[in-house]
Amino acid sequence: MKARPAAAGLLHASRPCGPPPPGGTENVPASARVSAARSRARERVDRQRQLLRPLGWVLIAIVVTAGLNSHPAPGLSGARLGISLALIGYAAAVAATVAVAWARRGYLFQVVLIGLIGGCGVALAALQPRGPAEIAASVAVWITAVRLPLRPTVVATGLITGALVTTILLTHQPAPYALAAALLCLLLAVTGQFIRRGRESQDRTEVLMAQLQDAREAEAAAAALAERSRIAGELHDVLAHALSGLAIQLQGARKLADRESVSGALRRALERSADLAREGLADARQAVGALRGDRLPTVDQVGALVEDFRRDTGAAAALRIDGAPRPLPADASLALFRGAQEALTNVTRYAPGTSVTVTVRYETGRAMLTVEDHAGPAGAVAPAGNPLLAEVGGGHGLTAMRERATRAGGTARARPTAGGWLVELEVPG
Repeated sequence: MKARPAAAGLLHASRPCGPPPPGGTENVPASARVSAARSRARERVDRQRQLLRPLGWVLIAIVVTAGLNSHPAPGLSGARLGISLALIGYAAAVAATVAVAWARRGYLFQVVLIGLIGGCGVALAALQPRGPAEIAASVAVWITAVRLPLRPTVVATGLITGALVTTILLTHQPAPYALAAALLCLLLAVTGQFIRRGRESQDRTEVLMAQLQDAREAEAAAAALAERSRIAGELHDVLAHALSGLAIQLQGARKLADRESVSGALRRALERSADLAREGLADARQAVGALRGDRLPTVDQVGALVEDFRRDTGAAAALRIDGAPRPLPADASLALFRGAQEALTNVTRYAPGTSVTVTVRYETGRAMLTVEDHAGPAGAVAPAGNPLLAEVGGGHGLTAMRERATRAGGTARARPTAGGWLVELEVPG
């Protein structure tokens, strides 16, 4: 919807749509910053209107007082009745324009009021030659100049000024008096248009500055995305080359193991290593996609992690959902997924063969994830962790998990229990 600027002068109109948008942007959705700029423009117009409202009442008092003290005086018959009706109509029309509802009326209503004010001024010039006719009519010209665009202002000013000058001359008033009234109307029209254009220029400048800031932020975001894409490409090339080579070497080692008739345990270890290399390549591609702005994994995919853990390790693993699942913020959901991934990896690395329970709990205003591993039956000897796997990773997984949870506004804890190990994450959502 096109915005129509409110006038700033004796009578201001503050339409809800604020200042006019720059050309070609009427149908562009406004950002929060642009909406705030337009809101400030409306508030500024409202403040100006509140400050200048008393001037409208002063003008009513001046015209009515001068009309009561001029000859012929208002009355209830003949020309006196006409003077009375003109003063009443003028006062009512000006009072309506200074009311709050005036600013929210349509243009037709405002044009009617402006015409009524101008008509009453011309009527006073005809019925009360020595009265305040030039002041009354010039108020209509002022309102027109500060409220209507240029073309309607020119038309209305010409009609009101021409009717006023003609009436003054027909009532045998001196020509200089008619010239002074015309100059007053023209002066007020030009002044009102300057005020209107200055206010529109200020409003438009503020909106354009807001749009410029939006454009700069969008440009910076685009540059950051381009840089992340470049880094993602480099990472992809390096990791894809390294992990693909590792997968090929492991495939060769597995075939060599088949020819050398090595033990089944070594063969299974080689097969699992090849699987891990492929999974690592898939994870690397996913991380690269995250740098490029692709969709990140969510807590909804924790079930797939549990299934993979059960299939790869052969250990018992259970997933439990408490509460009604709901969408979580992206950072919070990713923190829970990565936390479950790290916890299950640590179980595989340091406590193979133990059973695991993964619980996702949805509570009011927060979501929690717990991963707890349990030792086997009493007297059972837990299998030792694979020393090669135990050396992988550098020991920074839990630290990274805590940092990720903190960035999401949550917390992460890991502690031993009587029968194993417990990892807890809590995030808002």
